[in-house]
Order: sequence, then C-alpha cells, then structure tokens
Amino acid sequence: MQIDLIDRRILDVLQKDGRITNLELADRIGLSPTATSDRLRRLLKEGYVSGFSARLDPHKLGFGLLVFVEVLLDKTTPDVFTKFAEAVNRAPEVLECHMVAGGFDYLVKTRVKDMAAYRHFLGEVLLGLPGIRETRTYAVMEEVKNDGPLPLK
Repeated sequence: MQIDLIDRRILDVLQKDGRITNLELADRIGLSPTATSDRLRRLLKEGYVSGFSARLDPHKLGFGLLVFVEVLLDKTTPDVFTKFAEAVNRAPEVLECHMVAGGFDYLVKTRVKDMAAYRHFLGEVLLGLPGIRETRTYAVMEEVKNDGPLPLK
C-alpha cells in the first residue's frame, strides 16, 4: 500500500501526540473527521502504526543511568545468534538490543538506578547471556535527544 502526503501528515501528528482526538487530528490536517478516521483505521490496519504508549520519566522512576553496551560474541553462528536473542528478550533490564555491522555484534541499551545497579546487571545478567566474549560499556553523561520522531515531511 502506498501512503500519500495526507497519510504522512496524520502519522507525523500521531507520533508527536498519540493521545490526540480524532476531531483535533482532523482539524490539524484539514480533513473531515470521518475521512480522518477512515485513513487512520487504514494506517493502523496496514501496520504503519505499531502501537501507542506513554513516555515515562526514567529519572522520576529511579532509572537515572542510561548505558549502552557493545557486545562481541565468541562465535557468530546462527545458533549463537538465536540463543543470545532469546536470552536478551527474557532480560527486562534490556530496553533495546540491535545486531550491528562493524567491530562488534550487538548494541544493548539499558537503564538502571546507578553505577552499582549497572555493575550488578553486567555481572549477573549480561555476562551470563550465552556466547559473550567481550563487552564495552558507555555510560551516558547527558541525553541530548532521545525521542526524535521519524522525519515524515
């Protein structure tokens, strides 16, 4: 399915404010509420919107330390990749995990209370995952931009 400029405008507004009412959305993009609702239903059905959620403040909830970890596996075989991915998906501390091309195999993103909590996570969770040969840790000193919308315009 192809999407047009109006669909892109709907998606752009939604990714910035997922709680907007259909009436407000219709007003912002210049369509009738019925046409807007029909387009939104189609975009949802076709999978252009993968879900709606609330963005929580990690600092207020006690997760003040953001850490990225490079993970290098001991072997790069399909079974090792599968076991690692399954284990990462069971680790609630892991917010994101991406297989990457380059000098290491995965980039892991986690949030914890502080450096002591990270040390525990590293020793008890991450290094316990199958196939890990080496890790490199990058603690974030300042979050400059962390909620960038897709550039749909």
